[in-house]
Amino acid sequence: MSRSTPPVQFDPLHRLWLLSTPNTAYALRLDAHDVPRHVYWGRPLTLAQAASVPEVRRPADSSFESPVGDGGELTTDGFGAQSLLLAFSDGTTQVDWRFLGHTVTDGELVVRLADRHYPLEADLHYRVHEDSDVIERWTTLRHNDPDGQDILMTRTDSASWTAPPRPSYRLSHTTGAWTTEFQLERLPLPIGETLLTSRRGVSSHQSHPWLMIDDGTADEEHGEVWSAALAWSGSWRISVDRNPAGRLTWTGGFGHDGLSWRLHPGETWQTPPFHGLFSAGGFGTASRAWHDHITRHVLPHPEELRPIVYNSWEATGWAVTEANQKGLAATAAALGAELFVMDDGWFGARDGDDAGLGDWTVNPTHFPDGLAPLIDEVQRLGMRFGLWVEPEMVNPDSDLYRAHPDWVLHQPHRTQTTMRNQLVLNFARPDVATWAHKWLDALVRDHAIDYLKWDMNRAFTEAGWPEAGPDASRLWIDHVRGVYTIIDRLREDHPHLRVQACAGGGGRADLGMLTRTDEVWISDNTDAADRITIQHGYSQVYPARTMAAWVTDSPNFLTRRALPLRFRFHVAMAGVLGIGGNLLEWTPADLAEATTLITHYKTIRPTIQHGTQHRLTTQAGHTAVQYTSPDSSQIVVIAWRQPVRTGHPAFPIRLHSLDPNALYRDEDTGTIHHGTILLNHGIAPDLPADYTSTLIQLQRIP
Repeated sequence: MSRSTPPVQFDPLHRLWLLSTPNTAYALRLDAHDVPRHVYWGRPLTLAQAASVPEVRRPADSSFESPVGDGGELTTDGFGAQSLLLAFSDGTTQVDWRFLGHTVTDGELVVRLADRHYPLEADLHYRVHEDSDVIERWTTLRHNDPDGQDILMTRTDSASWTAPPRPSYRLSHTTGAWTTEFQLERLPLPIGETLLTSRRGVSSHQSHPWLMIDDGTADEEHGEVWSAALAWSGSWRISVDRNPAGRLTWTGGFGHDGLSWRLHPGETWQTPPFHGLFSAGGFGTASRAWHDHITRHVLPHPEELRPIVYNSWEATGWAVTEANQKGLAATAAALGAELFVMDDGWFGARDGDDAGLGDWTVNPTHFPDGLAPLIDEVQRLGMRFGLWVEPEMVNPDSDLYRAHPDWVLHQPHRTQTTMRNQLVLNFARPDVATWAHKWLDALVRDHAIDYLKWDMNRAFTEAGWPEAGPDASRLWIDHVRGVYTIIDRLREDHPHLRVQACAGGGGRADLGMLTRTDEVWISDNTDAADRITIQHGYSQVYPARTMAAWVTDSPNFLTRRALPLRFRFHVAMAGVLGIGGNLLEWTPADLAEATTLITHYKTIRPTIQHGTQHRLTTQAGHTAVQYTSPDSSQIVVIAWRQPVRTGHPAFPIRLHSLDPNALYRDEDTGTIHHGTILLNHGIAPDLPADYTSTLIQLQRIP
């Protein structure tokens, strides 16, 4: 978008709006019935050009086809997936919109609608930025009769998106499970409705709330890609509808099938943002655009370099004591760690996962003098101090549960299922949210806590709220809102506090959490070989500066796979480097090598965390990723070799985004490379055996 192009333009003759970003355009118009309908999403257009875009032809008239047009911006009718499902007090389920007007303020368009008969208003929000191609969309619903009757709601999506007609489509998204998150899938999209969803109360390990669409020909650097990501950390649903006539739309929002609640007279209901992005440069360009947008417009402190964390969990489990934590802290500081995080086991009657959760007072057996001596020592060693917390959970064997058994999610006359020996507290309840904020605020304030690892280790089951009556389903949404509110308040009251989002690993990795946290623990699986695939899937949308990655012990506690320390470090150095092994059992040689690698990481950390990422695909068994510093002066390439057949060496790795006329010096070998050779021929990695890795650091010669 040039500076002379307004971000939002309106053509009153055609009742058409054009949203312009630096590299894309998005257009919508009102049809003859005042229904906002999609017009265009792709490369830049002028307002006059957008007005000339022909409408997509509907199928021949048939009593078995929808009587309304498709491509609605918030679908409320027809035979495809619906964005808004409701019932007025007399049983009417259809909406008949009347256009009330629109406003444009600082790049935000609001299209105002009202039902022609019933007391329902809707604002469709669109926001664009002059430095991003992402379009942010959400919806506000209002019951505008304070003396009226409730409106039953069963689905309130944020937005519906439409792709242009193509002969075929391909769907990209990530799937997985605990310890196997972010497995990238690229599949032909069938005719019919494809549902992506989580019904677990969290965005989930199994499916993640984003998707990419292409025509089946896009690759990492070429092809048109349409994508969208939902900023929500609870249950969600994205319905993708490809009809036989070739039209592709998708609609998404919070909640899942089977829920219902009432919109009360005078009440306003706002959905979470559903962000959309078009890229003409393939999946890699789309990913980099997402990374840049998240950096500029989502993260709370994007300018910061994330510190090197040492976390004690894999070293001590629940058997934490002042002595062993001090010993680990001393070794971690000597290696170069900058933040020491004590994990589970410091509170309540916590000697395992079967008791104490919910009793957030310091365990007097583990820490007879409280946490102050440990915190003082950590700070004396030059590190900041952090703690693991799991505020949303409670063990039945806890003082909290014995005092407040009604605080957990439950349904009358139904068994309460414990998972990991715990139940879920209902953060939709104001009294529970008040309790949680009170102890968290005191913990941070009284103990000079710099960092919280906010964990959440089980999905919702028996998710009821008897006191809420017909609105019990609101807990699925208001619980997440309660979590958001508490984190927001903590950060406002304690500006120094930094937060990591964790839910048994990557169970709550989404734009909603990244809006209020600094990084994500993307998997409890720290096996470096598995992590390459997990990190690849995560990078499709989320930037390296948000990806916490630890070096842990070998053999790995989960997979029992033994891997070289250097390989483990090089995988973790592709994101926010952390250490999670039992340092007290590392050999002097391991400690010396780790110190060298950590020192090296600090020199390239600005490029990895704040640079531009390219995924460099070579061939099976060989993987590489490139980072380019913001000023293009430093290039970092990390390459890994996993098991390959004998006689299949790695091909040269072709780099990206270099100046073909410049020279680049290898900082380790001193070799001088021509930019054009690196771009067109590549650089050969030194990967002589399985589970070897290399890190190449190139400096542009002025």
